[in-house]
Amino acid sequence: MKAQVLTNYDDSLKADEWVSLQEVPDPKINKSTDVIVRIGGAGVCRTDLHIIEGVWRPHMDPNGSQLLPLIMGHENAGWVEAVGKEVEGIKVGDPVIVHPKISGGTCLACRRGFDMHGPGKFPGLDCNGGYAEYLCTSERNIVPLPKTLSPKEVAPYADAGLTAYRAVKKATRHLLPGETCVVIGAGGLGHIGIQCLKAMCAADVVVVDKSEASLALAAKIGADKLVLADGNEVEAVLSLTEGQGAEAVIDFVGERGTTTKGLAMTRPMGSYYVVGYGEDIRVPTVDMVITEKNIIGNLVGTWAELVELMALADRGLVELTTVEYRLADANRALHDLNNGKIHGRAVLIP
Repeated sequence: MKAQVLTNYDDSLKADEWVSLQEVPDPKINKSTDVIVRIGGAGVCRTDLHIIEGVWRPHMDPNGSQLLPLIMGHENAGWVEAVGKEVEGIKVGDPVIVHPKISGGTCLACRRGFDMHGPGKFPGLDCNGGYAEYLCTSERNIVPLPKTLSPKEVAPYADAGLTAYRAVKKATRHLLPGETCVVIGAGGLGHIGIQCLKAMCAADVVVVDKSEASLALAAKIGADKLVLADGNEVEAVLSLTEGQGAEAVIDFVGERGTTTKGLAMTRPMGSYYVVGYGEDIRVPTVDMVITEKNIIGNLVGTWAELVELMALADRGLVELTTVEYRLADANRALHDLNNGKIHGRAVLIP
């Protein structure tokens, strides 16, 4: 099969090409519960850029470049191509979306439903992913698609959408009508999070972004108020919230100073949800004691939450804004993402 393969890290993200189109062996059924998916769409995620620049190297490849070569791609959807002999309820040809973490299902975390915290493989990060024509996964990871949705339309939901949904689900458990939720970043994850917020609660949604185009997209999909990130965004949010800050802040950027600003936008006893990443959070412990603010991390989401997100998408309450690229144009898609040219999500189509 054809696949885009990462062979070297690029700490500065300066290379013209990061992946190369190669002929590689087709994945095979090794376990009786394996499922081969013919890729219909693979999302291009900022995590892929972080993989290229080595952010994940201490966690996934601590001994240097032993993980490479690697086929990236952890947001995958397509059609079932083959199944192991013990797979039930899934047949060849079914359109599916793939939960990104392959776990055994017997550890305590898995039995509680939190597969992403159990041991296992994460295709696209520590084993071959979906920047290819085919992907091997497990029946535990398969979510059948409603007839209203096609694989290339939904692939980024597998991580970006799922992560955004999980953060929003946490926030909406305490957000009340008349309260405020700030969304930092209206890009690939943020535009999904905004729609989930509008579908799941009655709080006012304030969107902060440095891009006028992203703010325009945010307004189109339901944001109540818009704030341009021009250096005065903290003051703007405080002004909108009578000087108190928001009950919830969901940071889909997590770098370039947004963590400090995000916490400054959070009112006492409020919650700051970290989704994007790339910098350290530095806050005096005395400030945490005095304000009783919560800092909450968000890692992907559960299989059940992916089912829930597909239900929202099936009802038309959440829609992806996507830009399609051919698999052969993966480098262009990655560079466009790195250069801020994509508003929504990029999807590779084999």
